[in-house]
Amino acid sequence: MYRDTLALLGPVLPVVSFLGRLPTAMCQLGSLLLVAETSGSLATAGLAGGALAAGQTVAGPVVGRLADRHGQRGVVLAASLANAVAVTALVLAALAHAATGWLMLLGALAGATVPQIGPLARTRSVALARRSDGCDERLVGAVLSFEGTLDEVSFVLGPAFVGLAAALAHPAAALLTAALLLVVCGSAFALHPTARTSMGTATRTDAAERARLPRSAYALRGTMVLQGAMFGASQAGITALTEELGAPAQAGLVYAAMGVMSAAVGLSLAAVPARIGLTTRWRAATAGLVVLSVPLLFVGSLGALYAVVVVLGAAYAPHLITVFGLTERTVPAARLAESMAFLTSGIVGGQALALAVSGRLAEGHGAPAAFAVAVGAAVACALLSWTVRVDAPVREVRPAVAARSD
Repeated sequence: MYRDTLALLGPVLPVVSFLGRLPTAMCQLGSLLLVAETSGSLATAGLAGGALAAGQTVAGPVVGRLADRHGQRGVVLAASLANAVAVTALVLAALAHAATGWLMLLGALAGATVPQIGPLARTRSVALARRSDGCDERLVGAVLSFEGTLDEVSFVLGPAFVGLAAALAHPAAALLTAALLLVVCGSAFALHPTARTSMGTATRTDAAERARLPRSAYALRGTMVLQGAMFGASQAGITALTEELGAPAQAGLVYAAMGVMSAAVGLSLAAVPARIGLTTRWRAATAGLVVLSVPLLFVGSLGALYAVVVVLGAAYAPHLITVFGLTERTVPAARLAESMAFLTSGIVGGQALALAVSGRLAEGHGAPAAFAVAVGAAVACALLSWTVRVDAPVREVRPAVAARSD
């Protein structure tokens, strides 16, 4: 199916969409490292990084809604250029030792102008699949798995590149590279001919329908916030434990290993038989999150940490990709980009909040306290998947055969 996926998307679109979403993965860590180095204050760095995450969480769905209404081309182009300017301004302000308030403001602007290439690429790719001749649900599933894997890889390579740049040169180099990628690849994604497949679909005739989201859509957004909380709590726990073990440099490698496993499993999801419905997959994925996260509470060595975290990574991609799939099949077409952006913003917001909370817990009570937050978020995900009824599509908006949801 991936051969069909690549034939559908062509050689250029996956490359520019991947490089265009890398800055999103680079800016969070990059801003923290940059402000920490230039200000000498972790608290100031945390405020700037938190403002960036808050800006992305709040504004991400707005960018998605604008893309739904007006098409992706103009929205992504404007956001990419504005984001490049905001990131560059943040770098210059940090190097000039600007006041904390200015750094927070520029961080918030850098977050608010993120062009949301990840969720919009997913929306565009699914639209291409739905409009192709002989489209079936396996092709749509393969497209979602492929896009999910690109996200996973970007969130592994992005921070790794930032860490490398900080070690060899300066964190500013990583953020300026991110700004350049936004200008070049963000613009290329916006201007790619496939942008026509995602022209604004909201009209007066469907204005009433735009207000009708199925109740399950909100539960799916909630589970993505919880998934983000797992990421944030895991990151805090991994950082705390590696410091306790005297190997703080291993934290990034442990997290990257988890991401690699998640990406590999994500690619394999296209092979799951179509008879296994999405609700069943959702419940199985959340059960996996619970079972595989509990061992985090008991790890006490670096080897055990690597083993447990890598295995846990195998449950992340199935959950993420399945939630994106359920959302694609249950929300109106006129709100698809907005809904995809809500999911991504939920991950960012949940991660930032959990990182702040679990980081404090780890400082006072050790790594198990942070990992307990991750386990609690996994349990909450499982409760949602087993108690929420996933609604049927609001209306038939796609030419493909209706997807199974149970």
